[in-house]
Amino acid sequence: MGELFDTQPPPPLAEALRPKTIDAVIGQTHLLAAGKPLNLAFASGQPHSMILWGPPGVGKTTLARLSAQAFQRDFIAISAVLAGVKEIREAIERAQQTMAQFGRQTILFVDEIHRFNKSQQDALLPHVESGLFTFIGATTENPSFEVISALLSRAQVYVLKPLSSDELKLLLTRARAAALPDIVFDSAAIEALVAHADGDARRLLNLVEQIRNALSVPGCEVKQIDQAYVQNTLASNIRRFDKGGDQFYDQISALHKSVRGSHPDAALYWLCRMLDGGADPRYLARRIVRMAWEDIGLADPRAIQLANDAAQTYERLGSPEGELALGQAVVYLAVAAKSNASYNAYNAARAFVAGDQSREVPIHLRNAPTKLMKELGHGHAYRYAHDEPHAYAAGETYLPTGMPEPHWYEPVERGLETQIAEKMAFLRQLDVDVKK
Repeated sequence: MGELFDTQPPPPLAEALRPKTIDAVIGQTHLLAAGKPLNLAFASGQPHSMILWGPPGVGKTTLARLSAQAFQRDFIAISAVLAGVKEIREAIERAQQTMAQFGRQTILFVDEIHRFNKSQQDALLPHVESGLFTFIGATTENPSFEVISALLSRAQVYVLKPLSSDELKLLLTRARAAALPDIVFDSAAIEALVAHADGDARRLLNLVEQIRNALSVPGCEVKQIDQAYVQNTLASNIRRFDKGGDQFYDQISALHKSVRGSHPDAALYWLCRMLDGGADPRYLARRIVRMAWEDIGLADPRAIQLANDAAQTYERLGSPEGELALGQAVVYLAVAAKSNASYNAYNAARAFVAGDQSREVPIHLRNAPTKLMKELGHGHAYRYAHDEPHAYAAGETYLPTGMPEPHWYEPVERGLETQIAEKMAFLRQLDVDVKK
């Protein structure tokens, strides 16, 4: 009876297949291949503090555990999601005992290090500096923002990448041999599983385990897995997307730059990626309006109107119908003539005003609603442009006295701004002629 209750359940497939040696690790060849940084570090036998930054399921925990083996150090792992000051203190005490009894350093692995607040991260610093333990942190967030500078300066940051399709297929071969040795997967099923995994090794192994559990149902006689079986068995694909993290801002950056680069297909791809990942369409609508003002401007004023119309259409229709309007907007913006002339002019004017003195409004431009103001000369000698040839008061100045013409706005030779440039050149020539 005791053996029945003492029996441990089998570990998850992801844990059972966790690599036992560096050579068995799949992926991260930019760090682990011969002559690459982590390969050289492990070969040297000299540990150093590091932060492993990358998306879920790319081997951060595995590399941390293997580092203890490579460097022959005691290994302590804590999760910043669950741990607090008590767990940090216990880890420090255990490292001190190991040093006192065996004269050996400890590797302290902190998973999700970005979850620790400043004071918790500060608590690690003295012991990193003293050499009591080598610190290894793992994070899915940008350490530049989430890890205190003092700790960041003492650790080498290594960026881990999602697994490629070929790497995931190699992992799938291992998983099938371990979990489903008698089951045949056709090529479409393999491609579907790799697509579902989306670069995440742990997710791929969990998917294989899900299939194994489905096949273990009594009466199931499936011997071959095809794409239809994969689609029917697995939950809907949830792609890597963090609404508040780097991937969110990287993808909106890619969308904006695709529009700016006049690539409608890429713009649609990134828009759909963000919608698929759960981004708020209202946020995307605001960014699309911003793109119209920043990158198209007066080269095609219709883009601004269309972007605003798309935002209003989404508000009226919601998802999914309203998303079509956003898609049409990014296509139009991508193919529209581009100009950042007004955007640059605005930024230059803002910068000038922020650093300049408070200049007086010229007397002829001042408002004169009262008799006293008129007696003081407000508005005196003001020339009403509509009464002038071409509706332009040639030679008139509208800037404060003593301020040179800044020429902030310089239209580009694209779209409507070509005509604007011609008109401005004509008006400037009138200014020159009147001064002769």
